[in-house]
Amino acid sequence: MACRKDTLLLVILLSFVTFYVRARVDIAMDETVSVYSGDPARIHCQYSFSEEPRMMMVQWFVKYPNGSRERISYRDLTMEKVDEGTDYTDRITVAGNNNSETLTIHSVKLSDEREFFCQVNGMAAGNGERKTHLMVFDPPEGPVIEGVPSGISVGHLSKVASCEARKGYPKPNITWYRDETPLVPMNGEINVVTLVTREASGYYTVQSELQYKVPKEDKDSFFSCKVSYLVPGGVRSAPSQTINITVHYPTTTVELWRELPKGLVKEGDTVEIRCQGDGNPPPPFTFNREQQPEVELESSNALLVLHEVTRRDSGVYQCRTLDLDTGEDVVGNMHLTVHYLDPAVVVPKDTEVMSKGESLTATCNALSSLNTSTVWLKDEKEIGRGHTLFLDDATFDTAGEYFCKVSVPSLRGLQTTGSVHIIVQGAPEMKDEETEAVLEERAGKWVNLTCEARGYPRPIIAWSIYGTQNWREVVNRVTEDTVQSLVTLKVSSDTTAICNATNDMGVETKTYSIKSISMVTPPAKFQAESSGIIIVIIIICILLLAILGSVFYFLYKKGKLPCGRSGKQEITTEKPNKEDIVVEMKAEKTEEAVLLKGVNGDKKPTNDQ
Repeated sequence: MACRKDTLLLVILLSFVTFYVRARVDIAMDETVSVYSGDPARIHCQYSFSEEPRMMMVQWFVKYPNGSRERISYRDLTMEKVDEGTDYTDRITVAGNNNSETLTIHSVKLSDEREFFCQVNGMAAGNGERKTHLMVFDPPEGPVIEGVPSGISVGHLSKVASCEARKGYPKPNITWYRDETPLVPMNGEINVVTLVTREASGYYTVQSELQYKVPKEDKDSFFSCKVSYLVPGGVRSAPSQTINITVHYPTTTVELWRELPKGLVKEGDTVEIRCQGDGNPPPPFTFNREQQPEVELESSNALLVLHEVTRRDSGVYQCRTLDLDTGEDVVGNMHLTVHYLDPAVVVPKDTEVMSKGESLTATCNALSSLNTSTVWLKDEKEIGRGHTLFLDDATFDTAGEYFCKVSVPSLRGLQTTGSVHIIVQGAPEMKDEETEAVLEERAGKWVNLTCEARGYPRPIIAWSIYGTQNWREVVNRVTEDTVQSLVTLKVSSDTTAICNATNDMGVETKTYSIKSISMVTPPAKFQAESSGIIIVIIIICILLLAILGSVFYFLYKKGKLPCGRSGKQEITTEKPNKEDIVVEMKAEKTEEAVLLKGVNGDKKPTNDQ
């Protein structure tokens, strides 16, 4: 304390001296220094004297919020120190030279936002001081927006959402937006309530509430808030997420549409009719038919389902609800058309009997609400198009089942069919054009003969067979106008088989003439030639075997082949006996003579034949 009094007395004395000698010192400092919380802050102090000082000292002071000042640093020509026992003893450093000094505050806190004084005293050379205001900034957390969970009714000033920005310094500001357009407070339309809280740590928390008279058009609008805050050298902002609010408004119009099926409706379909109004929340709906307004149709969740509709379900359907503001019914209408196709009517009906050579005109019609297309089919093949089918100069091939398929090209799946069975009557006709067949077969062979005839009434087949008694019918198949018979017979001599097909309209006959061929022995010359070839082949084989035996015997004598029961044989130097080889060759020749004799047989002398 005594040191401080001495210093103050010294300053006063120096001031008087300076006043008389008219010496001056110029000091330059920034008015403000901006820094983020936690960063280091550097405050510069530059000075110059009008006369060279013989002695100089520089002191730094800080001014507290209560107005008091406290020295935190001292330097002269002989010493430099940081004052003990202050808030900055461990957090500042001072560096300087003859005309400047820099005060560095490390790990700046919010409480460091104060005025710092640089005092320069050059004794007779002059003295003075300047100050810098240190500004500390700390951006707030991102804004958090929360909409009203329940719906908001139109026409009333209601709370829409709240927005909060926490832990910012200096105090941040909140602005409200609707679809990126700022909302400015307006009496009776828009109101913003703001609550600012300063925590013990010095941070600010700002809460804002938007009260808004919501119109119906805002049902699709998005609301957001944006927090703006100061930073060193400017202003920044951070937007919140966007929210969509639920707006409640009455129903003024009702719309009906058919969900299923897509496209045209036909009999048998299941029809789903959906009803929707323009109000929110959706009101309850009821369904009825225009011609029966007092009969309420069963529905669920604004959906009317009609199962297996018929043409009688065609007409105007209505959906209605109550307008709570006016108390009147709001009605929507939709016309339903159910298309139909009646069963096909074919003329002539069911079965028609024609005579060969006659002509017939058949028609096929089906009543429908749409244009139809008709196709005639026989044996699954298309034979005509249109409602009329003309059959000219009937034959047995004309007979059969005729189908007409009536469909609606514009409505897939809507079709019907009809049929007529055509019968062509006439005398029997053989399937084969040739009514007489001539065959040559070996005696004793079994032969199959077929006979197939068409006619109406269906023919009856009877066989007449001459030349053999050994025959039987093995197949007899019949259809509506065809009969097929198959007989098998054994050829023993020349044979004649007659197939008779008869019905009430006539007779048709087919004749088989079979010539019997006896067994014939092949010529002796051919047998002799064949025997000669066989003898040559046998002789060649015998010679090959003899050569092979000689080779093996030679190898055996040379000791190249092991022999004996033990599988081992000593090798000798004895030369093979030529006579043994000759004996073996004679033996082979004897065998060859025996084989040739067996092949050729015992031939007798010519005079014995």
